[in-house]
Amino acid sequence: MHEKQNVKTILILGAGPLQMPAIAAGRRLGLRVVAADGDPKAPGLALADVPAVVNIIDPDVCLAVARREHVDGVIQICSEVSMAGVGLINETLGFAGPDRGAVRRATNKEAMRRAFEAGGAPSPLSRGAATEAEALAAATSIRGPRIVKPSRNSGSRGVSRLGEDAPDEEILAAYRRALAESRDQSTVIESFVEGAEFSVELLVWNGHSRVISVTDKVTTGAPSYVETGHSQPSRFTPAEIDRVVDAATRGIRALGLDWCAAHAEVKLGPTGAFIIEIGARLGGDFITTELVPRSTGIDMVAGAIRLALREAPDLTPRHEPRGAAIRYLQPQPGTVRTIERVDEARAMPGVAIVDLYVRPGDTVPPITSSLSRVGHVIAEGRDADEAVARAERARDAVRIATA
Repeated sequence: MHEKQNVKTILILGAGPLQMPAIAAGRRLGLRVVAADGDPKAPGLALADVPAVVNIIDPDVCLAVARREHVDGVIQICSEVSMAGVGLINETLGFAGPDRGAVRRATNKEAMRRAFEAGGAPSPLSRGAATEAEALAAATSIRGPRIVKPSRNSGSRGVSRLGEDAPDEEILAAYRRALAESRDQSTVIESFVEGAEFSVELLVWNGHSRVISVTDKVTTGAPSYVETGHSQPSRFTPAEIDRVVDAATRGIRALGLDWCAAHAEVKLGPTGAFIIEIGARLGGDFITTELVPRSTGIDMVAGAIRLALREAPDLTPRHEPRGAAIRYLQPQPGTVRTIERVDEARAMPGVAIVDLYVRPGDTVPPITSSLSRVGHVIAEGRDADEAVARAERARDAVRIATA
């Protein structure tokens, strides 16, 4: 059994590739790191002081690990699968960070929309649906184009866009797709906001929200709107960015988030900025683990860990502001025959990372969610324009031939 000493212990739920930056940050901060994951081969387990192979989707299991290891705080980054465990641990053990109510509001889109309505935060008109009859009624009550989503999931899984005159059969097919991907066995149907997409990366403590960066997004468009690229800093005007940030901070207040990171998805349409969703965690897609430190010089991952321990974050930039961008590879669906020019892409100016997730013989699926991606490129530049140009040049250089 671990006896309490001056060294604090942080529990990190998840030890996959996306969670490894948190494990590394905890070690840099001089903490005792407990990493938990259901996969005994999760690469982050080998980096932790205490690896725990457990079912991190079960909140009670997560709480048992926290108690056994006498941890001082808990965090999950870049994913929501264990956020219920985060909320239970924080509430039961009196830790900083979102409790169970705040976690539910930040992970269940129906609860999130109702909180936005009650708190006066701008968000699209939305209706929940847990049956086919409710789906038809919800879709009928909302005019114009609509989006159908799982009430609880991420990465564009199960998302569909419906036209204004979509027949009942199309509405029900979209509802069934969303329901199949929903962890809460319900869906939301909401008005579609036309406009540019952003995410706002924030840290929140003592009721104060500190914006670290605003991210511009690129997506596949209809029907699934899977994100295919991000860049920082935002290339929009200060007035437009202010509207996006104002919406995000109002949403955080409405959700009651404090002592945590927040990742706010916002769209800026002709009539203003609207919150699409807010997570009580660091953003995924390498936004906060790669783009933020490259563009701002701020270690946001370490900042989020400090908040979980009820400590103020160190937001001192390590270098001058720069541009950073990620672009995902988009080969034609099919079986991978050859992969070429990867080394050439890696040698291009400003390119920091070229990573592929497939090999010859693997299948490239149609892009329907973030799980469909097959690789990415990250690049830096003097500003966002240069970073985007470099990332896209390297992306286009890689040749993945499929058949």
